[in-house]
Amino acid sequence: MDFTLSPEHHLVAKMVRDFVQKEVQPTIKEWDRMQQMTPETLPRMADLGLLGICLPVKYGGQGFDYISLGLVCEELEAVDTSLRVVMSVHMGLNSLAVLQWGTEDQKQRFLIPQAKGEKVAMFGLTEPGVGSDVANMASTARKDGSDYVINGEKMWISLATKAQHILWFAKTDPHAKDPHEGITAFMIDTSTKGVTRGDIHGKLGVRAGSTGWVNCSEVRVPQENRLGAEGEGFKIAMSALDNGRYTVGAGATGLIRASLDASVKYAKERKAFGKEIGKHQLVQQKIAYMVQKYEAARLLYLRAGWMKNRGQRNTRETSLMKWYATDASFEAANDAIQIHGAYGYSDEYDVERYLRNSRGAIIYEGTSEIHQLMQAGYALGYRADGELRCELPAYDPKVWQEE
Repeated sequence: MDFTLSPEHHLVAKMVRDFVQKEVQPTIKEWDRMQQMTPETLPRMADLGLLGICLPVKYGGQGFDYISLGLVCEELEAVDTSLRVVMSVHMGLNSLAVLQWGTEDQKQRFLIPQAKGEKVAMFGLTEPGVGSDVANMASTARKDGSDYVINGEKMWISLATKAQHILWFAKTDPHAKDPHEGITAFMIDTSTKGVTRGDIHGKLGVRAGSTGWVNCSEVRVPQENRLGAEGEGFKIAMSALDNGRYTVGAGATGLIRASLDASVKYAKERKAFGKEIGKHQLVQQKIAYMVQKYEAARLLYLRAGWMKNRGQRNTRETSLMKWYATDASFEAANDAIQIHGAYGYSDEYDVERYLRNSRGAIIYEGTSEIHQLMQAGYALGYRADGELRCELPAYDPKVWQEE
């Protein structure tokens, strides 16, 4: 493995870092307090090409590789998690799923406008009564002529009131012997009759991001909007989660780095007992652990990105990375608050927002407990990844950058 970053990688990382430091950092505290997404967020991310960063140029993307996607997510979350969440749902969970599973017609109709940022996309899997137990979803899709009629509600959906496309999962065969094989995926335009949606307020963290619910009531979806075959929805959802988890873990790495940077700065400014608190060994211990967590998390996501570039299945590696990085980001933010003392408990400093934002990632895209069970299953030989009918394409710069 060669994890040397290319000049293009450095260029992408610098571009995003400059963007968030100059345009987001000065105002994020106020938008977080107001629990609203900055109106300029999505248009600016589209202008910078971030919404299609690792999609082929012929589909409206920028033609960069999967490692670039990880670097973008690290830099975004180093300032605020809500920016990385946009990449997770729009790119990781939706657009890459269309790239992997979609027909050429679907790529033309959905992927190109999403890559260009003309349309924003979201992912509809979680329901009011269904989280980790996907097979028990209540959403249904019944065939009616050349259409499907969809009913159901999705909850805790990022960009619920902002996106124009949603990748929706519903049961087409509620009586399937294996309930996992009765689920089908659909791309739905949110302007379709019968689609309603709303925001959720009062979240602990990611307050500057859009989270809400989406309801489908007798929504007619043409057959050509079905992603994959009937009954293939669970496999599509799980492969999409591989990509979403990659963005979450890479973003969590940025949050660790932000906690470390804030702690180093404060430890050199604050004095106690006649010297900088950074000279006290227990403060040094907390900072040392942050360094350890950051380096380990970064290597884990670079490995996963390297495997994606090569077209290698990385479900195990991405699960491990997401589990480790998100737990580590919460621990780093918690230690950062301790280093800041009483000031860390106030939103005068950013570290309290880091702690609140870090907590959600331990739940979404597979709880830490789910990832523990996955890793144990791999180690014990109870779990193995079978081949998928459609694999995520390997990165080929000649193909990706071809007009």
